Amino acid sequence: MLKIGLTGGIASGKSLSARYLQSLGAVLIDADELARAVVAPGSKGLAAVVQRFGPGVLGPDGALYRAALGALIFADSSERDALNAIIHPLVRARAAELVQAAAADDDNAVVVQDIPLLVETGQGSSFHLVLVVDAPVELQIARIVAHRGLNEADAAARIAAQAPRGDRLAAADAVIDNSGTVEGTLRQMDRLWEQRLLPFVDNLRHGRVAGRAGPAVLVPPNPLWQTQAARLSARIAAAAPGEVLAVDHIGSTAVPGLPAKDVLDLQVRVRSLAAADRLAPALAAAGFPRLPGVLHDTPHAPFLDLAQWQKRLHASADPGRAANVHVRVEGSAGALFALAFRDWLRAEPAACAEYLSIKRGAAAQHSADLGTGGYAVAKEPWFRDVAFPAVSRWTAAMEWTPPLDHFPLP
Repeated sequence: MLKIGLTGGIASGKSLSARYLQSLGAVLIDADELARAVVAPGSKGLAAVVQRFGPGVLGPDGALYRAALGALIFADSSERDALNAIIHPLVRARAAELVQAAAADDDNAVVVQDIPLLVETGQGSSFHLVLVVDAPVELQIARIVAHRGLNEADAAARIAAQAPRGDRLAAADAVIDNSGTVEGTLRQMDRLWEQRLLPFVDNLRHGRVAGRAGPAVLVPPNPLWQTQAARLSARIAAAAPGEVLAVDHIGSTAVPGLPAKDVLDLQVRVRSLAAADRLAPALAAAGFPRLPGVLHDTPHAPFLDLAQWQKRLHASADPGRAANVHVRVEGSAGALFALAFRDWLRAEPAACAEYLSIKRGAAAQHSADLGTGGYAVAKEPWFRDVAFPAVSRWTAAMEWTPPLDHFPLP
């Protein structure tokens, strides 16, 4: 089952996208509908709202008088927070029940949860992907005025009550641009469904990683790599909080300004290899199936204990975001070197430039390969003869110690 969190600002066109995904075959869970259901007449939710906000929020028929409640919460953020504290737990509990029912009915389901306040409530790590439907603020205001009967000031106030547009975009694994025609928006949805969502759920069902073909290709540094790594790290940490000690963004994409393959490398630190094995099903369910075999990094110093370089390797099942997940024991040689090498490159521009030269030479040497194995092997002499000794000297001189965790864990 693939879990999608769908969100967008007011009047961004999120509902259109949600309905279209449902028409394509997704199971749709609408948080707004659930929010209405949990405060239906006679419900515990409605009783809690009346107790907090008073009988003035009830209409003559005993149902929630939404206009009166809206006037209260949009004028005062503390009142809005109080309402959310009542409604959100009830909505999440009911949504969880519906997700479980969808999984029981079809393990190949694509479940889309339409959540207006997904970013505000920090729910992104609960999903395999966060999909944001986006439109410029000026267009949002124009739509609200045209279709909802509010003036521009009130429309702007409603927008200001939600997360800033930049925050939503930073939380997005995929963005649907709904600033143009309806037809253009639906074409984007079709491509997303066919090229990413259906292959992703099929990979999850069969426990396989997304395919990668071709040789190593270096691309210019992408300023989004850091935020993308942070999103994936949060999902990994949330998948098994009892086993994951830390998640680190490592490798070339973690070094600002360094060209790299467009593949994120993440390191998960655990207490033991047994813990790494226990973690495997949770990582697979979160979208990172394990690659077979007991693997190890190539020891960069032959005299070191091979066991110190053992790891478990996972990779992304998402065809839209390539990533490797290296699960290593906390304090092992492999885990420490991955962190120290990254920090050395960040701190030493000359070393970073030399490594880039090595990478470019290896990529050119293996430009006709069908995979990246030859590229990796070609770099090993430099790691053994240059990088490992230099990093060892640098860590001693700097009295370097590894960070507790690169991304704060939930």
